[in-house]
Amino acid sequence: MKIVGIDPGLLRTGYAVIDASRAMAPRLIEAGLIRLPPKSSVASRLVQLHDDLAELLAEHEPVVVSVEEVFVNAKFARTAVTMAHARGVVLLCAQRAGARLVELAPATIKKAIAGNGQATKPQMQRAVAAQCGLATPPKPADVADAIAIALCACLRGGRPR
Repeated sequence: MKIVGIDPGLLRTGYAVIDASRAMAPRLIEAGLIRLPPKSSVASRLVQLHDDLAELLAEHEPVVVSVEEVFVNAKFARTAVTMAHARGVVLLCAQRAGARLVELAPATIKKAIAGNGQATKPQMQRAVAAQCGLATPPKPADVADAIAIALCACLRGGRPR
């Protein structure tokens, strides 16, 4: 069973594909970044994100696509709205690919992967590296976050909350 974890953004979207055939020993197949042109319109970036993500999902045929729930902090409301645009594309692509969608709260992911619901980005990167047997923590943080999202979905058996 393949699980794809996605950390959506309008400039950089992290993704990770894991083989979750053995839930207690998931294997990282691929992880990377979908880079979107910063000078393009939001609409153009969303189209490109859709096309790139649809291609990724068609290639790997995941059973589950996992994404972080939108967290709205009043100080960063604009960021939440921006992320929601990209997240909508992820939901659309997952639905069209026939994958089950698993949405996870940021604190749930952090607690499952790093053992602390308030873990920092560097702590998450180190925890992801340790769980995947990587020599160095994955960078940038978008990629580490996507791996963490996929791993958390795997630990939950590909089930929503």
